[in-house]
Amino acid sequence: MSILAYIVMGIGVAFMLLGVIGIFKPGKDFYYRILVACKIDTVGLLTLGIGLAIYHGISFFTGKMFLIVIMILVLNPFVAHIVARSASRSGYDSIGDSTDVDESAGEK
Repeated sequence: MSILAYIVMGIGVAFMLLGVIGIFKPGKDFYYRILVACKIDTVGLLTLGIGLAIYHGISFFTGKMFLIVIMILVLNPFVAHIVARSASRSGYDSIGDSTDVDESAGEK
């Protein structure tokens, strides 16, 4: 049973590492980075929580882990939506956030 738990937790850690690489990918805008960060938290912590629940078996700890996972599943997309919506309503231009823009083009 612990081998299955380690495999599931390893998948969660690998997903989180790939997501972190996706956040720092050059040329992506603000809204893309919010989406990737939300996916890292939601899916990565979900698989880590399931792996910990498998490892510990049915116990009080597992019950607390499932409550935490449910809270993350509900609140994380909601918070990401609120951040993106407030950025959009405040007039944030995500096009100018790209890292491949030549900033010296305007100088003479």
